[in-house]
Amino acid sequence: MKYQDYFRSRLDTLRDEGNYREFAELERHRGAYPRAKCHSGEGDVTIWCSNDYLGMGQHPDVLAAMHEALDRTGAGAGGTRNISGTTHDHVLLEAELADLHGKEAALLFTSGYVSNWAALGTLASEIPDCVVLSDALNHASMIEGIRHSRAQKVIWKHNDLEDLEAKLAALPLEQPKLIAFESVYSMDGDVAPIEAICDLADRYGAMTYLDEVHAVGLYGPRGGGLAEQLGLMDRLTVIEGTLGKAFGVVGGYIAASAELCDFVRSFASGFIFTTALPPAVAAGAAASVRHLKASCEERTVHQARVAEVRAQLDAIGLPHIENPSHIIPVMVGDPVKCKFISDTLLRDHGIYIQPINYPTVPKGTERLRITPSPVHTAQDVAKLVTALEALWTQCQLARQPIAAQ
Repeated sequence: MKYQDYFRSRLDTLRDEGNYREFAELERHRGAYPRAKCHSGEGDVTIWCSNDYLGMGQHPDVLAAMHEALDRTGAGAGGTRNISGTTHDHVLLEAELADLHGKEAALLFTSGYVSNWAALGTLASEIPDCVVLSDALNHASMIEGIRHSRAQKVIWKHNDLEDLEAKLAALPLEQPKLIAFESVYSMDGDVAPIEAICDLADRYGAMTYLDEVHAVGLYGPRGGGLAEQLGLMDRLTVIEGTLGKAFGVVGGYIAASAELCDFVRSFASGFIFTTALPPAVAAGAAASVRHLKASCEERTVHQARVAEVRAQLDAIGLPHIENPSHIIPVMVGDPVKCKFISDTLLRDHGIYIQPINYPTVPKGTERLRITPSPVHTAQDVAKLVTALEALWTQCQLARQPIAAQ
């Protein structure tokens, strides 16, 4: 086999389909987010697709905590948590996260992906005869964790309570069960019926595993996510979150009972055999969590900015998925045009929004995933909407009817 020819052919197919991904080389300006320098030649750009939803990656408290920890402890953790890498900063951060979610304990991982893969994979494989009931639109990290466990898997239709109950009812009542789902789904921005799922879990003797990565920091009076906002944290077996989105740093975690966290710590290869997060990262994340527990200002301004962008898109008839979350998927429906719009926004308007194409979303649902933040200004919004309107006309894309004022 001619390996290089095979690689080239597959990549050429991606390019022909409009699904080849190109990276814009960005350099953020400290204290100036959402501005960044684009090293591809476009100069300064405004980022409109970051998961640093609240701009906490630039917050003075976070940066100060990281600088202090770096000067105090040095760069690395020194190894895996089991051998030489459990630091005081890791312990403090886990305590902050357990408190955030009203749980006895929390356990840190190197990323949200790893926390899902390791925790789900360990629980499903180590609990005898466990069956995992997984929402059809769960994230790839959840799917990989379940697959890695080799446990029995049942996929239920997305957010469909009738289908979930039918699949629960078909299983023996005494069989261990784990319902895995997300609170906010990242591509469509829709939310799960968390309370109703908890009701079904109670009725059929199932554990619940809730991925809150797109909700922690953003919802609830202290940023504990949708489960906190709805008063449901105590009803969930495991709450999984990330430190790399609204908290602005990097890392993942689970929060649960002391026994469950200790069980995962003791049996998860994705925890046992990987180098721990640097102490400076843990310190920065803890500062971010503490700040957002006490401050609602970021969340308030964030929701106002999201509403402003939605209203202006509605005013010009640009199609976007209505949802109750902060994620605004602007629907293009064509991979080539989606990439063209993204490239033109960057080149001609200094606006950075990556195209979301297959396989991240199904073919025919290509989109621009816009994530307004509290640090975007009214002028930023006006510039974005004006540019999108011009490109929509240029690409001859359909619009929605504009409601009468």
